[in-house]
Amino acid sequence: MSDWSTTALLFPGQGSQQVGMGKDLYEAYPAAREIFQQADEVLGFALTKLCFEGPESDLNDTLNTQPALYVTGIATLRALHSELPAAAPEFMAGHSLGEFTALAAAGAVAFDDGLRLVRERGRLMKEAGTISPGAMAALLGLDADQARAVCEQASQQTGGVLVVANDNCPGQLVLSGDEATLDVGMALAKDAGAKKVIKLAVSIASHSPLMASASAAFRVALLATNFQPPGVPVYGNVKAAPLVAVDDIRSELDQQLTNSVRWTESVRAMIAAGADRFIELGPKDVLASMMKRIDRSAAGTALTGVESLRAFVTENT
Repeated sequence: MSDWSTTALLFPGQGSQQVGMGKDLYEAYPAAREIFQQADEVLGFALTKLCFEGPESDLNDTLNTQPALYVTGIATLRALHSELPAAAPEFMAGHSLGEFTALAAAGAVAFDDGLRLVRERGRLMKEAGTISPGAMAALLGLDADQARAVCEQASQQTGGVLVVANDNCPGQLVLSGDEATLDVGMALAKDAGAKKVIKLAVSIASHSPLMASASAAFRVALLATNFQPPGVPVYGNVKAAPLVAVDDIRSELDQQLTNSVRWTESVRAMIAAGADRFIELGPKDVLASMMKRIDRSAAGTALTGVESLRAFVTENT
């Protein structure tokens, strides 16, 4: 039997979606099927069909991506509990959108309420991207201080906006800002010694001041959503510390729209508190694959569907 007292569950953000996500879980586990069916009822359209069949362009629309990942994460958790009812992790965290999934998994928000909230977040972020168009790029091979210096220099040159949106793991960061400033920043990053600079296929500058136009309306949605203290500590992206009180949760989710995802620090904070096994629940192994770069002593496992879930259950019974 594994030790769940040192286990953390991780939930991914945008970029982990893919057509077919959750389909095998839906077919194999009634508890997962129930979640997908509930989501269709709450949203009033066939999100399940979009997850399973696409089209990919619609699934990649942030309006749909966010609820799709949220639902698939909770469905994966329900499937895990079907196999291992006693699985009780002591830590949870989610990357960007995944933070909402983690809060639902920890009992801080009801599934239906969380689903409505992430759908509204996706809508508002899409709207903000129209009002203040932006772009994002991944940097490989620079540290966070170098990336921040690049952002500062590019912003000074153009008078625009460029920030570190995600500190994913040592050597992997994401920049976010307006297109002109990002282009300057990408060139500066190459000059600073970045091994790779990859422009991402997005039209939204997530986790940057360009999302500010979404903030007021999202704050209203947060205040209208019923939260309660989580049953398991959920480590937030903005503070890289456990969210304990309801006010902390609302403040975190509000700030998260325009602030950086401090993922490296969040994971290290969980390790410092005793976590040594990290299990990602989502369609891909994005977060699990980052673990070696953050801390070689921590084990990362991804439960991406029925096959990996059953293999994990076999190892842990």
